[in-house]
Amino acid sequence: MSTLEWLEALSYVVTVIGLPLAIAVFIIEQRKERLNDDEELYLRLSDRYTQFLQLCLQHADLGLMSRARPPVDLTPEQIERRNILFEVLVSIFEQAYILVYEERMSRQAARLWQTWEDYMREWCRRPDFREVLPALLEGEDPDFSRHILAIARDKTPRPPEKD
Repeated sequence: MSTLEWLEALSYVVTVIGLPLAIAVFIIEQRKERLNDDEELYLRLSDRYTQFLQLCLQHADLGLMSRARPPVDLTPEQIERRNILFEVLVSIFEQAYILVYEERMSRQAARLWQTWEDYMREWCRRPDFREVLPALLEGEDPDFSRHILAIARDKTPRPPEKD
């Protein structure tokens, strides 16, 4: 076999084996990169939520982290601070919804989204949060607004059924 024939044979080997292998490696790397991007996004959003919780700690007099009934005897200044903190919280939730939520999610994305869904459910259990939520949603993403309002409706205590 001449050198030209060897080179031609090698080009066929590269085409038949090397090209599909290169495509497979490229696809695998793209998936890894996408997973890393999702993780990074989740961590950034988690950092924002952690910062929010630190704000709640700094304003402990508002009782935002209490599992008991929220304080009802807040001063107008405390109510304003509470509502501002709720506004920050809704902003974080909206950002998570826009960046993470999809109708059809991969298993990993669904796992990351579930954390945010749990946070929303937890806050929607608070009557004071549910009360101001419609005002906080003015001008927000319509899909997000529908989503969190549906969660809030699920968490609204129902009157006892009559026999």
